[in-house]
Amino acid sequence: MKLIQFSSQQKLPISIDKAWEFLTDANNLKLLTPPELDMVVQYGTERGMYPGQLIEYSVKPLPFYRTNWVTHITQVEEGKFFVDEQMYGPYATWHHKHFITEIEGGTLMEDLIHYRLPFGVLGKLGTPLVKKKLEEIFRFRESALIKHFGAFKEK
Repeated sequence: MKLIQFSSQQKLPISIDKAWEFLTDANNLKLLTPPELDMVVQYGTERGMYPGQLIEYSVKPLPFYRTNWVTHITQVEEGKFFVDEQMYGPYATWHHKHFITEIEGGTLMEDLIHYRLPFGVLGKLGTPLVKKKLEEIFRFRESALIKHFGAFKEK
């Protein structure tokens, strides 16, 4: 099964330094995750983000099914981007690039995800459902960030 790409953008009405501080603190993952996923961060939040960091959490992607997810932070360029890759979890492959760029009036946050579902052909059948779920998760994240920082106002 080939890699599937998902991307998202959001403008935040905050400085790039404030965005970086917030987005690289794994303790904020729960705030940005829909409550029905029941995310519990278990390990890896004791210091700031760095290459080689492991973050372990559990999520409930389906009713009555909880799974552990271990993320490996593979790259970090302070104030610009970081990359996390799933070492263990619900996807066969998960590679997530987080970019932030200073813009007039705030910060542009961009996410680029490449993923592959497990179970071969059977997993392929779940592609539309997973895409829909990712869209819902990122809509939730967008609204959570607006509640936390306010809405970006175009100039």
